[in-house]
Amino acid sequence: MAKFNYHALIWKEGKLYVARCLELKVTSQGKSRKEALANLREAVDLYLEDEDKDKFFLPKIDQPQITQIKTA
Repeated sequence: MAKFNYHALIWKEGKLYVARCLELKVTSQGKSRKEALANLREAVDLYLEDEDKDKFFLPKIDQPQITQIKTA
């Protein structure tokens, strides 16, 4: 089975941490960063479980950059 590397963005909302896989737009949460990331790994595995790996396209993100934007 091929292994892929994904990028996760983790932030706190209220009492919970939210973890989002940037390439797949899969999101999970947990009471700690570690738990949120573990839950995200499980969610990504479940998401990919039924995908045809030969036809599955993943965007390549070498060096993600996080930038703050301001709106009016």
